[in-house]
Amino acid sequence: MIASIGTLGAAVLVDLVFGEPPNAAHPVAWTGKLIAWGARIAPKRGAGKQLVAGALLALAVPSTAVALCMSVFWGLRGYPVALFVTQALLLKATFGLRALPAAASVVRSALVRGDLLEGRRALGSLCSRDASTLQEAALVAATVESVAENASDSFVAPLFYFVLLGVPGAVFYRAVNTLDAMIGYRGRYEWLGKASALLDDLLNLLPARITAALLLVAGLLSRKDAAHGWLVLRRDGALTESPNAGRPMAAMAGLLRIELAKDGHYRLGDALDGLDISKITEACAVTAAAAALALAMAFVALGAKHALFH
Repeated sequence: MIASIGTLGAAVLVDLVFGEPPNAAHPVAWTGKLIAWGARIAPKRGAGKQLVAGALLALAVPSTAVALCMSVFWGLRGYPVALFVTQALLLKATFGLRALPAAASVVRSALVRGDLLEGRRALGSLCSRDASTLQEAALVAATVESVAENASDSFVAPLFYFVLLGVPGAVFYRAVNTLDAMIGYRGRYEWLGKASALLDDLLNLLPARITAALLLVAGLLSRKDAAHGWLVLRRDGALTESPNAGRPMAAMAGLLRIELAKDGHYRLGDALDGLDISKITEACAVTAAAAALALAMAFVALGAKHALFH
């Protein structure tokens, strides 16, 4: 218990104090380079060939990341302090508790200044949506959506797999999520990324729903409209193409009493309140409270595992 709880506590502390390491020292960036290399050598034509190559990539990249992780741990088994530090740093690399509100605040600050161009550019740090024509209200909505969705991808899901399977579990999840972010979408990587997208959907089934529940509890504690959040989650949570992304997004839309929409794709929530810039701040506050709840649950779960298995 001490090792697991200590590793998690140290990882969160490093995240809150130092934030993200530079790309040159970031394991997720290294994973991205491996994925990019795999995409370059994969077949460029033939749906069947691309599907097979994508399935191999979806298995090889996370497996390689875990194998390297375990090899490092094995090599440091005689050096407990170095092992502890390495485990904490690797775990920290799988989540971005500080980075999420920081990225959202850049969009918010740009909008407060009336700088739409900077707001559109800054949105790229949160999602892959084409923001070139988005106006202020749409930028607010996209930012709130991204904060809600990334609460699962960037924090709750890595914690979930850390509690279940330790640092290797969190590393495996982050590698799959990075695959999905890079190639798991329609268009150029329609077939190459299909296996990665399906695997990411599978891994996020529980974390996304846990995140939605945590957002509702956090909203209740923050005096948001939790009843409306529950209503919108039940009514609209399944309306997105992704089986998971809509759950935390719908919960957040209901809590903030706003409508989150992407033309031709989905409409979540009700436009009871306007899409004011302040909604970004509110979304970040609710997400921070949900993250604190998730962290508390993780510590309790680790303690329970120790009581059961030791």
